[in-house]
Amino acid sequence: MISNIAAPTLEVFAPAQPNGTAMLIAAGGGLTGISQATEAYPAARWLTDQGITAFVLTYRLPGEGWSDPTPAPLQDGQRALRMIRAAAEQYRIDPARVGVLGFSAGGYVLGMVAVRSDCRSYAPVDAVDEQSARPDFAVLLYPVVTLGAPSDQTATARKQVGEHASREVRDTWSVQSYVRANDPPMFLAQAADDTTVSPQNTILLEAACREHGVPVEMHRFDAGGHGFGMGRPGTPSAAWPTLCRAWLDRQGVVR
Repeated sequence: MISNIAAPTLEVFAPAQPNGTAMLIAAGGGLTGISQATEAYPAARWLTDQGITAFVLTYRLPGEGWSDPTPAPLQDGQRALRMIRAAAEQYRIDPARVGVLGFSAGGYVLGMVAVRSDCRSYAPVDAVDEQSARPDFAVLLYPVVTLGAPSDQTATARKQVGEHASREVRDTWSVQSYVRANDPPMFLAQAADDTTVSPQNTILLEAACREHGVPVEMHRFDAGGHGFGMGRPGTPSAAWPTLCRAWLDRQGVVR
């Protein structure tokens, strides 16, 4: 687990033969740390095997002394997407085929990025910030979606808005509150036996997507628990990479 993050960073994993698609990865850790070794790095290796250029984000954590801590992860996610598009020529990336892949709290961060692309979460820094912060597609694995019940006592909710936040504040920082028709298509996956982040989270997000006409594909596995990363061997969760690859093919982003 990585913590005490003074500045956000991006690590680039470039495939031998880039196919033009890129994905920004954010691992989980309840916004108390980031699980790069068990989630982000295996995902980056899997993506490069598909010809996809992977960017692993180490985002700032809201409880680590920032003057305005709540938007820090959102700011870092938006800035990272803009940096990827600004470097499209260097990495042989199509700027119209840039997606996000988030796990747990990282799924929360990139879920917010996906549905709040119209939010200027920070003042522009340079020409990079002229780029779009809207991902073209989103893959979210066992994400925290709501900071209200049943997720009001998750580490993510406590770190993001505190233990005694009002319902209004929790709604303001919940992903499903911002789903609109122009949001990117989403691939969601979670295990029914997840006791850390209630499966109600992906149910809420799937319902919001369907209500607003956002294309969504949802996979709920009978077993796999929380934090299964690239899939827990011997459980149905191990099928998600194959299912996701097929979904990416259908989106036309892997060629």
